[in-house]
Amino acid sequence: MLLLTSYRAVAQAPPLLTDSIVHVLDAELSGEEAKRNLEYISRLHRMRGSEQFGQAIDFIEERLKKYGLEQIEVFQLPADGKTMYGTQKARPAWEAEFAELWELEKDGSSWRYKTKIGDWESMPVTLAEDSESGAARAELIDIGAGTSENDYLNKSLKGKLVLTSSSPDAVVPLAIEKYGAAGIISYAQNQRTAWWKEDENLIRWGHLNSFSKTNTFCFMISLRQAKNFLQRLTKGETIMLDAKVKAGKHEGFYRFATAVIKGTDPKLMEEEIAFTCHLDHQRPGANDNASGSMTILEIARTISKLIREGKLSRPQRTLRFIWSPEIEGTSALLHQRPEYTIHIKAVIHMDMVGGGPVTKSIFHVSRVPRSLPSFVSDIGEVFGRYLNEQTDAFASGYKYSYSFVSPEGGKEPLQAVLGNFHLGSDQEVYNEGSFGIPSIYLHDWPDRYIHTNFDAPANIDPTKLKRAAFIGAASGYFLAQLSNDNIPVLWNMLKQQTLRRASEVEQRSASLGRVDSDVLKENHFRYERDVFASLKNYVMVSSSLNQEAEKFYTHLEESLGKARTESKTAGTIYKRNPDLKGPLFVFSYSYLTDHYGEEKTDALKLLNYEGLWGSGLEYAYETLNFVNGKRNVHEIHQAVYAEFGPIPYPMVEEYLKALESIQVILTTH
Repeated sequence: MLLLTSYRAVAQAPPLLTDSIVHVLDAELSGEEAKRNLEYISRLHRMRGSEQFGQAIDFIEERLKKYGLEQIEVFQLPADGKTMYGTQKARPAWEAEFAELWELEKDGSSWRYKTKIGDWESMPVTLAEDSESGAARAELIDIGAGTSENDYLNKSLKGKLVLTSSSPDAVVPLAIEKYGAAGIISYAQNQRTAWWKEDENLIRWGHLNSFSKTNTFCFMISLRQAKNFLQRLTKGETIMLDAKVKAGKHEGFYRFATAVIKGTDPKLMEEEIAFTCHLDHQRPGANDNASGSMTILEIARTISKLIREGKLSRPQRTLRFIWSPEIEGTSALLHQRPEYTIHIKAVIHMDMVGGGPVTKSIFHVSRVPRSLPSFVSDIGEVFGRYLNEQTDAFASGYKYSYSFVSPEGGKEPLQAVLGNFHLGSDQEVYNEGSFGIPSIYLHDWPDRYIHTNFDAPANIDPTKLKRAAFIGAASGYFLAQLSNDNIPVLWNMLKQQTLRRASEVEQRSASLGRVDSDVLKENHFRYERDVFASLKNYVMVSSSLNQEAEKFYTHLEESLGKARTESKTAGTIYKRNPDLKGPLFVFSYSYLTDHYGEEKTDALKLLNYEGLWGSGLEYAYETLNFVNGKRNVHEIHQAVYAEFGPIPYPMVEEYLKALESIQVILTTH
């Protein structure tokens, strides 16, 4: 009990920042303000290049002016279906004006409208993204999954509407192109989580291929509606539907908004800490991602106001805030504004940060991949851990310093998951080996309502928004103020983080054989030393601190029984093609598939491999990231092996050869 009491007393002191800074941030950050802004944004169907996405950008610009931000800029870049931004082809803009789906009933010798199944005006998610204009008054035919020839046996589809359980783009080749169906009705379900198919009223946000040469349309319906159709079709009933769509792709623009809080140091002010998000999504898209977009807006308001009031010192480095379309917009931004890649030192990215209890969401403070060692992620984890401790103490009735609760929000403990690496949002562009900008990634996963009509403002918790805002604001402000004066507290923090990760490595090693364990430990401690080395990007690391760190890491290695693995020089050494920057897989476009071929890409074993701690796309992402002109194939294999779990060497070698064949990577000489 004495030890427990001591721990709780120690836990009250804020990490890295003074209590006075934590106090003013807690007092000013408003989950309510963030949610009010979110409620407006959630009214808009924010598709890339659309009028309503533009309205969202205009709203943010107006708020930035109201909040007193500096260097506010709204600009646009081509989204035309042909411009290449490194490894990404810009999708054309997409706009919808009208869409309705009706069931018809017999009226003598003709048909009349019976029940409206869905319409664009009241629920835009009813119409799959990238649908084209079209109309059909036709019979509904069930094709099941619709992805194999067996699904079409003894069925006449010419001019009919097809009902499918698959994503609409998956059935286009057969249902539309080969068998001549007039359109698609899909009840594709959400991402698989524990709550998959639990709520039959959900309507999933559907997608057609942005680059398909086949023009068609798709209406998305709920599982409940689909079951009704299926039961009636099984009994032999004829179901007639009337579908009308006015929509289509066109050459347009990605739109962006950005603003700054200018730093004060004559030298450091050119360095920037960026707060990023993605603004685009279907209506309502409250958690995904009006929550992240409006939370960084709340951080901008709060820090700007506190500086004006003299409650917070203006930081030495510049704080930048960026609103863009997801992933594709970030890739376009970094290619067209290369100065961002020079000035931005770190990114705090928010994508889904407001899910309340009903969403079943779990909050994560995630770190960079192993290919990009950086202490930056540790900053976010430290503040995340502090909120975990404080909010748990508050909820449990123990002594606490800050509850970080909003008046209209919940009081549950945060219970954030700390320190994992995740793909799935814009941070993967910043972290990618072409750019190498480290990040702190704040996000909810799972979320039972992601990408559905139920991702609504009613499910957003102001307290959650405030807590995410605090972790982001505290992390960003600390990094913007970081100087040599912070070295003692920074080094102490880094040692604690290293010990925590060492414990995880020991746990993982226990389930592995000797050879696998040695690979894991060898690469882990190389990573930890590189994390320490990343301090030099912000502060002057003295020779005495270098010596102290060397003793610390050496002692820890010896304590954990790390053995040196056999060094192998065999294997090609690759370097990145400097003319091709960015990730290979983005939404409807895959640079690898486009240049290597669909059949050959599907045959790459690495892309479908499931490791102990990672899956195919993660292995692929990091395999490319580890290419740096110094590592040979064996070393790259060992690195991804240690990060995601054992993987056969030939799979990594095969994947690298595929990338070489399309000149994503080049051999060194």
